[in-house]
Amino acid sequence: MKQVYIIHENNPQLLLFFAGWACDETPFKQYRPQGMDYMVCYDYRSLDFDRSLLDRYETVNVIGWSMGVWAASLVLGPAAGSNVVSIAFNGSPLPINDSLGIPHHIYQATLDGLTPASLQKFMRRMCSGSQAYKAFMDITPRRDFNEIKDELACIQHTYLQLYEGSSYSDNGKSVPNGQADESETVAAYLNRYGHPFDYVYIGTQDRIFPPANLQQAFGFAKGSRTILADCAHYDEAMFRFLLQDQWEMPFNKHLLHLRQVEQKALQDND
Repeated sequence: MKQVYIIHENNPQLLLFFAGWACDETPFKQYRPQGMDYMVCYDYRSLDFDRSLLDRYETVNVIGWSMGVWAASLVLGPAAGSNVVSIAFNGSPLPINDSLGIPHHIYQATLDGLTPASLQKFMRRMCSGSQAYKAFMDITPRRDFNEIKDELACIQHTYLQLYEGSSYSDNGKSVPNGQADESETVAAYLNRYGHPFDYVYIGTQDRIFPPANLQQAFGFAKGSRTILADCAHYDEAMFRFLLQDQWEMPFNKHLLHLRQVEQKALQDND
């Protein structure tokens, strides 16, 4: 995993952003969170992460997006430090799952058929429309295609290895793989690798992670507040809020904004 500082000024707070698959820091360099150091993490071919970073700051504000939700969940784990505040956006701690993430057959088809042309189609699906896609292409990540394809395969291999190894019996002891049903395996996986995000944003127009699957995935999470937002998988306005504007808002204004986002999404779905 690559960890790149965008702002490194020895501030007491850190904004730690786990970006999605195929990303680098390029689309997210424009944001300037107030009074914070700011780091972007990406490239999940390896999940090696310098955890000592979490102890160097008074507060660590974590944002996970897309596959970055999974990566952040693994890094933070079930018991993150008391100095950590975490937000998930359009991603799942179980990223390849027919009912809780991206369905298996869709993920496999994406991997098997990945070409430079199909990657552009994927990026187009991330965006809400042609204007948003055009704006994204001006700041698109600058990574090698073969590296990106390898990353997609590595995410699948690592996740399935962890997931398929997660099972338990009624008394909580491990049992051989295959002897627990899916609900038990999901619960065991989340107990071992899941992180209870403080806030979860789900874009109702997401065409990468099915919104219904994300709602179900975070239904397992205790203590997370789920907020529906009227946005696509990639949404510049939401990133500007998550990675910059919300850290400038007084607490009461921030809560009001959360309520307005949720109410708008619910009205649009009626």
